[in-house]
Amino acid sequence: QVQLVESGGGKVQPGGSLRLSCTASRTPFKFNEYDWSWYRQAPGKQREMVAKITNGARTSYLDSVKGRFTISRDNAKNTFYLQMNSLKPGDTAVYYCNAPRDDSTVFGWGQGTQVTVSS
Repeated sequence: QVQLVESGGGKVQPGGSLRLSCTASRTPFKFNEYDWSWYRQAPGKQREMVAKITNGARTSYLDSVKGRFTISRDNAKNTFYLQMNSLKPGDTAVYYCNAPRDDSTVFGWGQGTQVTVSS
């Protein structure tokens, strides 16, 4: 069973930055073969995909975060990241990571990491 652990959340002021990390743990595990995505869920809203990076390192983003967020991966560390710049109050949510597959995900959800953007 793969365990996904998100970290790096916190409270920042509008315009601030945070870097989220997601580590997938299981031995052995072919981390590099999977596409990976960041998701977020704000109170009272459905979970949405924010960014995706394929196993070939192609990236795609939710329109509202394009130009502000950057997803990257380090296959050697079984870890991928979400650099979030120019944060807005609308980015406030619990952020989760997972491997996307069709309209679902491959693994169970981790505990997520809270991001709060507020002055």
